[in-house]
Order: sequence, then structure tokens, then C-alpha cells
Amino acid sequence: MPGWLEAGAWGLFGGAALVVGALVAWFAPVPRAVVAGVMAFGSGVLISALAFDLAQEAAETGGLTVTVVSLLAGALLYVAANAALARRGARHRKRSGGQQPSESEQGGSGAAIAVGALLDGVPESVVLGLGLLGGGGVSTAVVAAVAISNVPEGLSSVAGMKRAGRSARYVFGVWGGIALVSGLAAALGYLALGGASPQVVAAITALAAGAILTMIADTMIPEAFERTGLLTGFITTLGFVLAFAVSRLGG
Repeated sequence: MPGWLEAGAWGLFGGAALVVGALVAWFAPVPRAVVAGVMAFGSGVLISALAFDLAQEAAETGGLTVTVVSLLAGALLYVAANAALARRGARHRKRSGGQQPSESEQGGSGAAIAVGALLDGVPESVVLGLGLLGGGGVSTAVVAAVAISNVPEGLSSVAGMKRAGRSARYVFGVWGGIALVSGLAAALGYLALGGASPQVVAAITALAAGAILTMIADTMIPEAFERTGLLTGFITTLGFVLAFAVSRLGG
């Protein structure tokens, strides 16, 4: 299979996990406490993959300075984009309660939420595709982290969309579209960077990692804490420890 096609398939796989969560939330409502617990666990798994796979690999190939600057740049870019979307009604796009505004409450919020969901999902797909550059295989730890974190993301966000009165066409149009764009982003990333130097690939990987880490802190952990309270830290650490252990044993 051509590398770009494999990259696209992995990106699509990551996006499909969001669709799975959306389907579950729409047809079989899950208690918010369960969603929050899984989201906290997924946050820990994703943080582990960021630290011990993405950031570490970027530092080893691109150098510490490039990695640090790119991580901070990714975080700042995410914050800027997220702030702009928050003003248009997408601030609580991952919240499962009644925080999301309806279209009648804030016009254009539906489009803002859709763009926000895309902002959250694309960096994850890009790093899946970049993992194939240089002839290496995609990181099992990163794939598992993206899948485990995306399912509760879809669950929580769609539960909130449903409470805000969004239609099934809107909900599944958003998540289906994000899954397709995720696959496309991974494939295009592979094609665009196929001839790039390891340092450039490392910088872009770190940039995406910085955006993902900021997304976890801004959107996932607040939703988890609202329902799991003082257990949030322990559940997140549990996800981190298990992912770290699997990564070390697999290495």
C-alpha cells in the first residue's frame, strides 16, 4: 500500500473513533459520569503518548530547541484559534451538559462548533500520518491514545449537541466530515513532507503535539473534572501509567 494511502487510512481511523462515540451518544445515552471517567482516562493515555512518543522523538531528531519552540508555537496557535471560536459559541463544544448554545441562542454557533471540532481532531491525524515518514510504522501507542481519547470526545460533544437541539443531520454531518478530513489531512501531510528533512518533520510533529496537549487541558479535562471531581487526577494518572507501561514493554 502506498505510504500516503496508509497515512490517510490511519487518519481516517482516528476520526472514525469520534463517529463511534457520536453514534453511541445519539442512540444509547451514556451516563455523564461514565463519559467523564473515560475522558479523564483518555487524557492520561494521550499525555503519555505525547511525552514518550511524539515529543521525545521530535527532540531526538530535531533537537531540543526546535522541539520546545514548536511545542509552544502549537500551544499558542491552538489558544488563538480556540479563543476566536469561543467568541462564536464553540467554547463548550466538548461539554455534555447544557452549556452548548443552540442556534437560536447564538447564531452561527453550529458552524463554530463544527470548526472547533475540526481544530481538535486534525492535529491528531497529522501526527498519525507523520509517523510513517522515513519508512517507520505508525506508533501503536499514539494510535491507541487517539482512539481511546476520541471515543469519549465524540460521546461528550454529541450529548451536548443533542441537548442544544442540534439535528441528526448536523451531528453526523459534522463528525462524518471530520473523519474524512482527518484522513485527508494525514495523507496530505505525508505527501507534502515526504521529502522534508527529519528536522522539519520533527518541528511539525512537535507543533501538532503542542496543540493536542493544549486541547486536552482546555477541553477534555474540564469536562472530566465536572463529573469525576477529585477522582479526575487519579483516573488521568491511571491512563498515563498504563499507556507508559505498555509503551515500555512494547519497546
